[in-house]
Amino acid sequence: MAKLQSLDPITPMFAQFKEKTGPIVLANTFFVPKERTEAFLTLFRRQAEFMKAQPGFVSLQMHKGTGDSQLLMNIAVWESTEALATAFGSPEFQRMAAEFPDDIVSYPHIFEQVDV
Repeated sequence: MAKLQSLDPITPMFAQFKEKTGPIVLANTFFVPKERTEAFLTLFRRQAEFMKAQPGFVSLQMHKGTGDSQLLMNIAVWESTEALATAFGSPEFQRMAAEFPDDIVSYPHIFEQVDV
């Protein structure tokens, strides 16, 4: 299973699930060794298809770092933290998440839009 690390150690993603807010953006940056990129994307596409079918899902995009970067970033929009937490906690999603190799590191964080 991929290792989950917090970008903000004071407010990890699981603590953010307690906030009743929305719409929200899940920004999840992954460190993926080069030799695992294609296998990672295959597994991720399966997860994405599952998530797209869940209540409250809005959109999803995957991005790859330029040059020789080993980073990929998923940007997913959800109607609410509650919808994301429900989908994330489902047994089917957890089974798929367990398939990722241990040398992949995931840095998920939830954001909400602010006016600038």
